[in-house]
Amino acid sequence: MSAAWVEADWPAPGGVRALYTLRTGGASTAPYDSLNLGGHVGDAPAAVAENRRRLRVGAGLPAEPVWLEQVHGAHVVDFDAGMDPGGSTQRVGPADAAFTRRPGRVCAILTADCLPILLAAESGDLVAAAHAGWRGIACGVIEAAVAAVTAAGVTPGRLLAWLGPAIGPGHFEVGAEVREALLAADPGAEAAFAPNARARFMADLATLARRRLEARGVARIYGGGECTFDAADRYFSYRRDGVTGRQAALIWLEAR
Repeated sequence: MSAAWVEADWPAPGGVRALYTLRTGGASTAPYDSLNLGGHVGDAPAAVAENRRRLRVGAGLPAEPVWLEQVHGAHVVDFDAGMDPGGSTQRVGPADAAFTRRPGRVCAILTADCLPILLAAESGDLVAAAHAGWRGIACGVIEAAVAAVTAAGVTPGRLLAWLGPAIGPGHFEVGAEVREALLAADPGAEAAFAPNARARFMADLATLARRRLEARGVARIYGGGECTFDAADRYFSYRRDGVTGRQAALIWLEAR
């Protein structure tokens, strides 16, 4: 069986490849069934290695993705600064975002409800990826990723963004303390929180991310409509299942 994924639906420039894996087509058994790509969730290492191999071969990846040691923070890694050009089978970090100008280097973000954000320069010569759960958004991972890409020479107005599947507002319940943390840097985001009968709030990660991107000058934003919690046949969801696998958002530049 081969790995399964969907291509990002956005008008990315030629030479930019972006995809998001589904949970099917892998070798892992329950509760990680079956295309679990996370090596930190308790799954058998051999199964994770086989899943990554199937993805690499099936999707025609130019190299092993560079897997980040994600910690819900705001550190951004420049994959072109002193790294082995062949990529790495080891996790890099701690970090929750990365970018590259080098063709053949694959940026990867693992998620199971958090929002993956992929970025591409309209010129087709830089790509980036960020891990944006509520903690990452609150501590500024979106702003840090845009700032890092800007420092690398791509202004926000020249960026395209794609928001991958994440837990939707119908299932993402948070407390008042989370709402306050997310509103601290964006007081105008009250509409992203709907009060519920438990005196808590239903939060909309995609709306929060769009606002942060737009505030930094990124206007072309796509995706953000699929809920991982709702689609048990397609996606892993930590909120739904607890112990579960991880899917991946991948982006890279093809050789020209």
